[in-house]
Amino acid sequence: MTPPTSVAPEAETPSAAKQGPAGRRIRIDVRHLSLLGVLLALVVVGAITKPDEFLATDNFRLILTQASVIGVVTVGVTFVIIGGGIDLSVGAIVALASVWATTVATQEYGLAGMLLCSLLVGLGCGLVNGLLIAYGPMVPFIATLAMLASARGLALQISDGKTQVVTVQSVLDLGVPDSYVLGVPPIVLVFLGVGVLGWLVLNRTTFGRRTVAVGGNPEASRLAGIAVKRQRLLLYLLSGLCCGIAAFLLIILTGSGQNTNGNLYELDAIAAAIIGGTLLSGGRGTILGSVLGVLVFTTITNLFALNNLQTDVQQIAKGAIIVAAVLVQKGRFTP
Repeated sequence: MTPPTSVAPEAETPSAAKQGPAGRRIRIDVRHLSLLGVLLALVVVGAITKPDEFLATDNFRLILTQASVIGVVTVGVTFVIIGGGIDLSVGAIVALASVWATTVATQEYGLAGMLLCSLLVGLGCGLVNGLLIAYGPMVPFIATLAMLASARGLALQISDGKTQVVTVQSVLDLGVPDSYVLGVPPIVLVFLGVGVLGWLVLNRTTFGRRTVAVGGNPEASRLAGIAVKRQRLLLYLLSGLCCGIAAFLLIILTGSGQNTNGNLYELDAIAAAIIGGTLLSGGRGTILGSVLGVLVFTTITNLFALNNLQTDVQQIAKGAIIVAAVLVQKGRFTP
């Protein structure tokens, strides 16, 4: 009996498509256009309420800088969710990596030592998550929840609850205007690079197609010859790597390491992925949508700060956006 096979759907699923004049297929993703419309609306609101402050070049640079750290985390989380998993430990991993990379012993090795430490801690945590989930097997929710608690506890133990100040000048120099490239901070350039690389991996590689297939139907993927367990392990390794990168960016941004770093990053990253079109059930999602989701949330935060509005109202607005995005996914609203 011939085993059934599965065909992996395209990662970037268009909401509409048409043929151009020369027979060329033009793909139009309504969800992306909707997010761009939301961003434009936020810019209009900012231009009306606080034109001088919001439209300033420094403010746009601030928005991009603040979006960069959580944006890198969101890229990793998007891969995990598309693959049918969930990662609640990303914020705690960022905290642990930032603390471990800013200890006195680690800082003695300079910028390279701190960067390597941050990446290794992220990969190590991702490896543990992947092994527990893929080969444990444990439910992703439980395994990553356990990692959340353990990583937070270890970060607190290493730092003794204190802020660890960075003394390596080459690291601090990456956060000053003199290091900007054409007016763009290095942190933003890293975010851009991670986003572009994530898009290429998801849409132009076998790894990306396997991720979509495993998230859509793991049993059919197994019968089609895909190593489902190994794929899940690799996805959590990727998520951990993104957390390590984000931790180092946060070190540059703040000039320190703290056990409170990355607080609620897991919720922000999952929310950004959801409003960007990633299905929580797996099998579909876009990196571009997730990046736009991060920018929407960061711009909302910036607008609320400029207008001195309460944080609780900001959270309500974010919650409403998440609910609307999920209802669109369910097909109750026509975009």
